[in-house]
Amino acid sequence: MTDKIINLNSNPGDWEELRLLVKNYSFEFGNFVLSSGKESTYYFDGKQVTLSPRGAHLLSKIIIDKIKDLKIDAIGGLTIGADPIVGAVAVSAYLAGLADLKLFIVRKEPKKYGKCKYIEGPPLKKGNRVVIVDDVITTGGSIIKAINQVRDLGCEVVKVIALVDREEGGTEAIKKINVEVDPVFRIGDFIKK
Repeated sequence: MTDKIINLNSNPGDWEELRLLVKNYSFEFGNFVLSSGKESTYYFDGKQVTLSPRGAHLLSKIIIDKIKDLKIDAIGGLTIGADPIVGAVAVSAYLAGLADLKLFIVRKEPKKYGKCKYIEGPPLKKGNRVVIVDDVITTGGSIIKAINQVRDLGCEVVKVIALVDREEGGTEAIKKINVEVDPVFRIGDFIKK
């Protein structure tokens, strides 16, 4: 039995629908301290969209469009921002005929038992071409941690895809370590600075 490949190409309507979901459900305004220690007048919680069925579906379609011509071997990112994205991409990749794509999650610390691994999922191999995903880029610290863990295995990180770039220096930090950054949205798509 042959699996039927489903056309999952995104269209401009998908992008706009996802933008509205993010705008309506992922932002809260007030005074917040971010994981980076920075203070902000808004909080972005991408999981309000990435953990919703429609949001996960739309984002995964857009990510498949962004990676389909890159000849990558794997896609993953640092827990917990990447977790729902990786899960959604797994299903969409399979339906789009990318069944051999490896999906992985990078732990913040290695597991303290068993194999004591940093990276969970099918084993990444030296020379694998990898895309890192996350829900948000602020300073880039968590994404750079994931990049370094993957590079330690001898993999090539070819791109970072995030749902939203807060435009607070993270993209520049990631580019300094020679990785392309391709956010779905930038903070200016939602908030005027």
